[in-house]
Amino acid sequence: MPVHNQTCVLCEASCGLTVTTEEDLVTDIRGDEHDPLSRGYLCPKGTALADLHHDPDRIRRPMIRRGEHWRETDWDTALNVAASGLRAARKNHGKDALGVYQGNPSVHNLGLLIYGQMFLRSLGTRNLYSATSVDQLPHMLAGLLMFGHQLLFPIPDVDRTDLFVCLGGNPEVSNGSLMTAPNMRARLKAIRARGGKVVVVDPRRTETAQRADEHHFIRPGTDALLLLSIVHTLFAEDLVRPGRLADHLTGTAELRTAALDFPPEVTAASTGIAAPVTRELARQLAHTPRAVLYGRIGICTQEFGGLAAWLVNVVNVLTGHLDEPGGAMFTTPALDAIPLTKRIGHAGSFASWHTRVSGYPEFGGESPVAALAEEIDTPGTGQVRALLTSAGNPVLSSPNGPRLEKALAGLDFMVSIDGYLNETTRFAHVLLPPVSPLERSYFNAALSHTNVRNTAKYHAPVFQPGPDQRHDWQILLGLMLRLRGPRSAAFRRALGGAMERFASPERMVDLGLRTGPYRLSLREVRDQPHGIDLGPLQPRLPDRLATADRRVHLAPAEYLADLARLRARMATPQTPDLVLIGRRQLRSANSWLHNSPRLVKGKPRCTLLINPADAPGLADGDLVELSSTVGTVSVPVEITETIMPGVVSLPHGWGHGRAGTRLRVAATQPGVSINDLVEETRVDGLSGTSALSGARVRLKAPVRS
Repeated sequence: MPVHNQTCVLCEASCGLTVTTEEDLVTDIRGDEHDPLSRGYLCPKGTALADLHHDPDRIRRPMIRRGEHWRETDWDTALNVAASGLRAARKNHGKDALGVYQGNPSVHNLGLLIYGQMFLRSLGTRNLYSATSVDQLPHMLAGLLMFGHQLLFPIPDVDRTDLFVCLGGNPEVSNGSLMTAPNMRARLKAIRARGGKVVVVDPRRTETAQRADEHHFIRPGTDALLLLSIVHTLFAEDLVRPGRLADHLTGTAELRTAALDFPPEVTAASTGIAAPVTRELARQLAHTPRAVLYGRIGICTQEFGGLAAWLVNVVNVLTGHLDEPGGAMFTTPALDAIPLTKRIGHAGSFASWHTRVSGYPEFGGESPVAALAEEIDTPGTGQVRALLTSAGNPVLSSPNGPRLEKALAGLDFMVSIDGYLNETTRFAHVLLPPVSPLERSYFNAALSHTNVRNTAKYHAPVFQPGPDQRHDWQILLGLMLRLRGPRSAAFRRALGGAMERFASPERMVDLGLRTGPYRLSLREVRDQPHGIDLGPLQPRLPDRLATADRRVHLAPAEYLADLARLRARMATPQTPDLVLIGRRQLRSANSWLHNSPRLVKGKPRCTLLINPADAPGLADGDLVELSSTVGTVSVPVEITETIMPGVVSLPHGWGHGRAGTRLRVAATQPGVSINDLVEETRVDGLSGTSALSGARVRLKAPVRS
């Protein structure tokens, strides 16, 4: 039976695979022992690629909806109807009447990365949205303001560090996040085996925290206060040692002044972390030669996410751990997007304009997804009247899902590029299904910028698509050719065929590789089926900096101005309300793996974690009502001391079984959506990122007979 090398595209870890097939069936999926990054590791999600490929609920032909009824059609008809509806919205209401939403699977899809951005940016609308603003936007903003490019975010060199401090992340489950690091359990174990230390700061004793040397509870939303207290301690105790970067910094004096108001003794009441603990953490970071501070989604999706992401970088700079082995380093990808995007003017932008209704700042040409529902349901010039979604499910992944559901139902027209009728795409008028992950080629174009070790990999598809199937990029190309005006079918076929031959994703990759730092070709990468090991991360500064003065900006004015909002938060008395946070699970990838029988089997995983102190009279499995200012859900409780008192936790991505969806397995374990409880008006006031973490909720216990 044939064995194919492939890469898992279900999360950022990008583990190498061997896929065994028999005719058109997947018979076995295993980790590739020769992959230079994953070395044979594979989490439970990897085998589910077979489930996705063979899923009877996966849509394989284009469909058009009339009322509540869907009918299959051919590609020409579907693309013509889709383009006609989108074109009508722009013609009748202006270019901003067309909205676009992209989900995070785009970063795993070579064609979408290349053609998707080119097409979507060519639409000229300000109403571009993506999962960026419910995920990593604060890190990208820090990259832009501190280093001069939105893709310049430092990656922890976990394989050489001796002190790994994790803030708001759970890498044992995520296997890295903005840190592509398969088998983080083994990598963290190796830190301790060589005499190092792992410290976790999180409102929950996560799977990572349970294996760490230290874990400290922190009140949700107060990470920026803790980090400022660490900065304060570094200056107050003369522990600032930026090393060889000292001559390449600006803003050190302003930073010292900014931290004066935040000694650990003052912030402890807000963070819940005692002053001696904060001071000792600062000292350990300063005195350990190879140390790194890592902050992830928990510090991003909160009301002070912008400040927190900035301060993670600041601490690594001040302690001499930026751009140093064992610290936070920059990658050297074989296909380096940073000089390429900088050359065409796409290094990043921030607040060059603001959204129509709430005035949120744009970032990288996109609007924050927190504004999507209001931009659809608020009348006026620039109102979104038609929407194109690609590889995303914002009804479950963005705040206040019920409001967005209602808004989507009121659109004039909607098109979705997706293989499923899910909670979002059920509102589409045209559904355009792409091939499955096993039917497309792979190159690590995006995530090589977050690898903990430099590698390059290309894989051909496991299965060749049939004649009536289309790649995502081919679908977008078909839409683009039709949206540019009335053209004959023969003209579209000729032009589309020429682009596919002479400007395919593989040709673009080959060009990028040849001009990249290693001067490789696609053939050279393709001839190494397990991938090419390009070595450990190397110091890149100051040459890597993209700021005009080629310096690291420690104290950008945008962050200094936002400190007033943080001071106000610190002065606000604590309330007795419960606070809601999310959590990641090993057998889930946001909302799109719950139709895999092997991943949802077993006891229900969508439970509300609650500390015993907050659950008097409750027992495991009791159904309770959890409510916020925007919604109410019923969910079983799981009582555990792994969650901080005053905090409750729901996993992200559940809430299935809604009318109009076609996800039969997911409907057997529907769960509830955490984002049905999150107000869309709760955002980071600096960046516009949705504050999915920290919503105040109320608990109503069941009535007992």
